[in-house]
Amino acid sequence: MQPANSLSAGRLARYLLKANAWLVFAFLYVPIAVLVVFSFNDSERVNVWQGLSPRWYGEVFGNSQVISALRVSLIVAISSTVVSTLLGTAVALALDRYRFRGRRALDGTLYLPIVIPDITMAVMLLVFFAEAFKLIDAIGPRLTLGITTVALSHIAFSISFVAVVVRARLDQFDRTLEEAARDLYASPWRTFTRITLPLIAPGIAAGALLALTLSLDDVVISGFTAGPGATTLPVYVFSTIRQGVTPELNAISTLMLAASITLVMASLSLQRRGSTTR
Repeated sequence: MQPANSLSAGRLARYLLKANAWLVFAFLYVPIAVLVVFSFNDSERVNVWQGLSPRWYGEVFGNSQVISALRVSLIVAISSTVVSTLLGTAVALALDRYRFRGRRALDGTLYLPIVIPDITMAVMLLVFFAEAFKLIDAIGPRLTLGITTVALSHIAFSISFVAVVVRARLDQFDRTLEEAARDLYASPWRTFTRITLPLIAPGIAAGALLALTLSLDDVVISGFTAGPGATTLPVYVFSTIRQGVTPELNAISTLMLAASITLVMASLSLQRRGSTTR
């Protein structure tokens, strides 16, 4: 039998760990809960509670600037997600299936957009577009920053996230299924469409949802590479909050939070479903 002092010390350690976990959760989620609650505040002053009301959500959907920023965000997010999913999946398949010159270098540089700070990548992309526009302006029409440059910037960093998620799925892939398909005289394309693609589809979908979430939430890179008329919703919120927090911003932030949580939960669900069906 263990000494009583040892049992009491172990019980105390468990209580302290549980208390620490609850404090961490409170530190992370209490501000979010306060934001959500005050987005339904009927008062025009953020720090004065006047009763529950959805009036600020009506103000959000009636604000033309918010709707315009939301439209830009959706255009950029959807287009960048589609392109980055296709390219990221192709890169993941190439790195997983083939051995070619420069493979290790490509594998290493694939993680750079994930680990480097957003501000660094934003400056690099801004400089890249500026130099590219100089070359294009010398031989053709003048180009400026806009929705296209924001979408290209989001594609640049989303490819890496998609490729990493798809590669994780490919690491769990059972190659004997492809070998069985080839033994049954299936062509490479038929093997890919009937065997490989359905099995890695949860990983592709999870990577696409992650890319969509990152695009909808990005502020720094979008702020550097956007031009007139290309303001995304997070950039609009960031620029507006400098003038002070308003109940309307609370409502916008709550809607963005709900969208982000939904997409992240869907991505995790797809990855978990893919891991249980392998």
